[in-house]
Amino acid sequence: MTVDGWFIAALVVGLVSSAICVIAALLKKGPNDVTLLAVAAVELFLLSYLVASIVRTAAGTAIAGAPWEFWAYLITAISLPVAGFYWAILERSFWSNYVLAAVGVTVVVMMARMAQIWYGAAAPATATGAALRTGLGMALGTGSVQ
Repeated sequence: MTVDGWFIAALVVGLVSSAICVIAALLKKGPNDVTLLAVAAVELFLLSYLVASIVRTAAGTAIAGAPWEFWAYLITAISLPVAGFYWAILERSFWSNYVLAAVGVTVVVMMARMAQIWYGAAAPATATGAALRTGLGMALGTGSVQ
């Protein structure tokens, strides 16, 4: 996987946000300004990544993988902090901070996958999928399923 500055920034912002939210949850605190702002920082980062991605593609840098997959990951990642924020507002218990903590970690994982798509690294499931198709084809007696 190619590690670029965007991924490193996502790693820092996402893990710091998650750590803040987990600490608040362990202290049995409900969602507060600190935890909500931590998740807002993740959202702000993702919005800046969206703008940068639009600029990079408009400038002629091609996405090596499937563009629809990259944009789907990005739109989904952008929606996660918003969903976590609403969850925390509606459910004011300390458990909501665990949901907010999951947002940061999930965004980091999604950014890793977006980097793979952007730079053209094969998806981890590709080899598994090929093996499964071959095994299915052999089980059906056709040799391989295309």
